[in-house]
Amino acid sequence: MLIIPAIDIKEGKCVRLTRGDFTQKKIYLDNPCDMAIIWRKQNAKMLHVVDLDAALTGEMVNFDRIRDIVNVLDIPIQVGGGIRSVAAVEKYLEIGVSRVVIGSAAVTNPGLVADLLKKYRRSQIVVGIDAENGIPKIKGWTESSNMMDYELGLEMKKIGVERVIYTDITRDGTLEGVGYETTKRFAEKAGMKVTASGGVSSSEDLHKLRSLESLGVDSVIIGKALYECNFPCQEMWYAYEQGLGIDGEFSTARRKECCS
Repeated sequence: MLIIPAIDIKEGKCVRLTRGDFTQKKIYLDNPCDMAIIWRKQNAKMLHVVDLDAALTGEMVNFDRIRDIVNVLDIPIQVGGGIRSVAAVEKYLEIGVSRVVIGSAAVTNPGLVADLLKKYRRSQIVVGIDAENGIPKIKGWTESSNMMDYELGLEMKKIGVERVIYTDITRDGTLEGVGYETTKRFAEKAGMKVTASGGVSSSEDLHKLRSLESLGVDSVIIGKALYECNFPCQEMWYAYEQGLGIDGEFSTARRKECCS
């Protein structure tokens, strides 16, 4: 199962939210590009980057920050957050982004997804379904849609979408465990390739998700659990970084040292 570290950008900084609540924001690094370098050093094969400001406004607020990440890394980058037009998709793909994630627009303007699939490869267009109790939320998770998560998945599948990033909002950023049952239900009903997201807290969660591979769940996005150093192997990685000790902490100072 492919593990994809997440980098969420708010006001130019690398942050994590809890259940998508913008009032529960924790800043991990001032420069998201430094964070991207850290995850690459720790052998990440892909990164998931979200422009949180764009998710609220629809404007590509952190475009320059994302371009910096793409330019400095040698691995695929998928980007989401407020992508609601062909022009926005084109702008991201032109700078070397590998996949764009369509979230709110998949609900409010499904024709956009259909148009994108006519212009670009299916591997380049991914739909993000962020659900709370089975109901997709849109516009930075501030509004609810009028359909179930699997109904949206099936609608997207019908127009040619192959992959969905499925996030259980009730778990996201909580470190309370992955939304196993909700992810399983969605995967069973939608029959698509699924990247799981939200709540992963430990290696046990990863083992649980692996049992869903036969249903199409082949990858997982991990955020806060990586930032809070919840995986034992992370201590090993830090040990090989010059000047870093194994003390169980992952402070901002250590992150900056790792990138220097």
